[in-house]
Amino acid sequence: MLFRQLFDRESSTYTYLIADKTTKAAVLVDPVLEQVERDLQLVQELGLTLRYCLETHIHADHITGTGKLRQLTGCLGVVPANAPASCADQQMQDGEILQLDSIVIEAIATPGHTDSHLAYLLNKERLLTGDSLLIRGCGRTDFQSGNAGILFDVITQKMFTLPDATLVYPGHDYKGFTVSTIGEEKQYNPRFKGHNRDCFIQLMNGLNLPNPQKMMAAVPANEKCGNAIAV
Repeated sequence: MLFRQLFDRESSTYTYLIADKTTKAAVLVDPVLEQVERDLQLVQELGLTLRYCLETHIHADHITGTGKLRQLTGCLGVVPANAPASCADQQMQDGEILQLDSIVIEAIATPGHTDSHLAYLLNKERLLTGDSLLIRGCGRTDFQSGNAGILFDVITQKMFTLPDATLVYPGHDYKGFTVSTIGEEKQYNPRFKGHNRDCFIQLMNGLNLPNPQKMMAAVPANEKCGNAIAV
């Protein structure tokens, strides 16, 4: 497997490039509009063919690059089931498998940050968690139909039951971390260690975070796969 982690500084978003080294078939997970040229250049330099762009959810802090990449490459845009993005080519259900030659991408429904959110498990080894489980943190739950109780349940009952050695690659990081493991997060994540479900809900409901700066533009644009950019 070819695996690359790419970063957008403005939104602190990670985009992931995954490809089969033999067939050169590739996917991008959570591409950012402003980084499309960078991502496409890397795909071309590595001799890859972009087959899919996968979204973990409808983002509120950046506009997706999926629409533009789809126009430029003919790749297919994939979103979680029930996501409000009728423009997508495919919606993935919980437990659904996307086979990219030797790479098995399993969709795991992880709502809570938003009501339609997927994590992607690659070959049972790497978990792309989107905005659900972060390194020493988790996604907020105070808009886009978020639900702190549901997020606690999916992280503790779905993610934390994976093998401890499973690598955790988040959709964002604000402190410079790039990768963790399920074992580390079970042991050190302050949002979960020592907190039961009720404590977690109380903690999340009291964060009082400001809305993302691009939220009013990003959400409606991403519901159109990044093709309609609000001004």
